[in-house]
Amino acid sequence: MERRFFSFLFLGILFFWPVLIMSETWLNKVNWSEDGLVPAIAQDAATGRVLMVAWMDREALKLTWQKGEAVYWSRSRKKLWHKGEESGHIQKVKEIRLDCDADVILLQIEQQGGIACHTGRESCFFTRLEKGEWRVVDEVLKSPDEIYKKQPVVSSKW
Repeated sequence: MERRFFSFLFLGILFFWPVLIMSETWLNKVNWSEDGLVPAIAQDAATGRVLMVAWMDREALKLTWQKGEAVYWSRSRKKLWHKGEESGHIQKVKEIRLDCDADVILLQIEQQGGIACHTGRESCFFTRLEKGEWRVVDEVLKSPDEIYKKQPVVSSKW
């Protein structure tokens, strides 16, 4: 019985070893900042619209790749943040790209629920500069109070 277990263990290691090695290799290609982060842009895979910008550390990027759902590093909370864990607005990752300087990640995503911003809008980029003034141009699709029933959202200045 014990011999059989170690045979399976050995075969498992042989089978998964290339995957384990590869994961570290591709993560090492990223030019991480001094604090171990890289900006990540979430872009709607169907429309091309930029939905949000967040930060990733090595573990967040690795988990995003493994899960197929966006995981970010929250600088304010100092912890990993699975996008949609509270709101249900999960980002299904269709493609991960690295820019030419290897210091920005682009996630081509499918936004569940159509809302990426904590303000209840499709995109975090809902203000536009018009004639020297910032103007809100995208409507709130769902009230943050409805989205985050467990705890109030820190209000933004918009």
